[in-house]
Amino acid sequence: MEQYIIKGGHPLVGEVEIGGAKNAALAILAAAIMTDETVTIDNLPDVNDINVLLDAIAGIGANVYRVDRHTVKINGKSITDVDIEYDYIKKIRASYYLLGALLGKYKRAEVALPGGCNIGSRPIDQHLKGFRALGAEVDIEHGKIMAEAERLTGKHIYFDVVSVGATINVMMAATMAEGITILENVAKEPHVVDVANFLNSMGANIRGAGTDVIKIRGVQRLHGTEYSVIPDQIEAGTFMFAAAATKGDVTVLNVIPKHLEATIAKLVEIGCEVEEFDDAVRVVSKGDLTSTHVKTLPYPGFPTDMQPQIGVTLALCKGTSTITESIFENRFKYLDELARMGANVKVESNSATIEGVEKFSGARVSAPDLRAGAALCIAGLATDGITIVDDIVYIQRGYERFEEKLRGLGGVIEKVETERDIQKFKLKVS
Repeated sequence: MEQYIIKGGHPLVGEVEIGGAKNAALAILAAAIMTDETVTIDNLPDVNDINVLLDAIAGIGANVYRVDRHTVKINGKSITDVDIEYDYIKKIRASYYLLGALLGKYKRAEVALPGGCNIGSRPIDQHLKGFRALGAEVDIEHGKIMAEAERLTGKHIYFDVVSVGATINVMMAATMAEGITILENVAKEPHVVDVANFLNSMGANIRGAGTDVIKIRGVQRLHGTEYSVIPDQIEAGTFMFAAAATKGDVTVLNVIPKHLEATIAKLVEIGCEVEEFDDAVRVVSKGDLTSTHVKTLPYPGFPTDMQPQIGVTLALCKGTSTITESIFENRFKYLDELARMGANVKVESNSATIEGVEKFSGARVSAPDLRAGAALCIAGLATDGITIVDDIVYIQRGYERFEEKLRGLGGVIEKVETERDIQKFKLKVS
């Protein structure tokens, strides 16, 4: 079992390059099978979730060729099966995007119910509502979602709740439906826009992505394309809060600053200096940081995927902060781990009260999910002692070369597997 071992007390300083957005890339890879022509996608993050989805796509017969770590060519002409096996799905939630892609192209799909991080209830009822509205018969049997239609017909669909997954999934299916589909109360996240732009580059006719209403005029076929995935706003935000928590000075490169507005606003509120450039953002943390209040909301609000990272930072800010989690009910598990490191936290229902402390102490903690794991590493970097983070497989699902990038900023962190490795690290840094 791999672990991270971290020696804190070193401010992070320097530049770090941000990779492609995992959440955008997963949906774009699924959409790539909707044409019989070759699609080239670059700026892919080389993380576990991406590799698992590519295996799933190859498993149904598509031709998948890895040009390099960040570029792939996919040709869906040779797909022979529309049944996605459970072994693939149970590892990542985003495999459900193959439902919309396969249903749109072949009018039939069978996909096991999705897995992923245990951060709370993530129902797929809005996905199924959208597929049924387009004319598909949808059943759940033996742990599988089975969708089938003689033809898909455009409809006016109003989502009961804002859902990124449902917006993307139904948008993909509607791309090859007959007539016009109008989706209302949709998600506006940057990766929704990126998927729409990708589909449009393949010949789809989608308008309004990034607003409350998306209008899709169905097309009969899609063609090949070359496309570059947008930068990952969550990876960028993670390093920005790492700079804040460690009293550092970090410039994140290859970003779209507009996608980071909510994160930047909170960093400024707590007392950081933030400088924006065309494709970079610099965060400088000097002196005492102050408390603030945070509520997670759909984009353009503060992202739930950034909640653990700001939580760790607020635990080191002067005063009392509150976090209200309005998206996922299990997102506060990391606070129990943070308390082992000396944080003063109290959780009631979907709200956390955090009383700032002067510093953390090193401890052995466990990563409960992807973003929480990264946040606990930030906490480790902000201690005076040594921290061990277990279950880092979660972190590797969404961050490419995480420890290498932190080391490039002056962080003292290594990946270890045995107790002997841990002792060697302690001797080296003592």
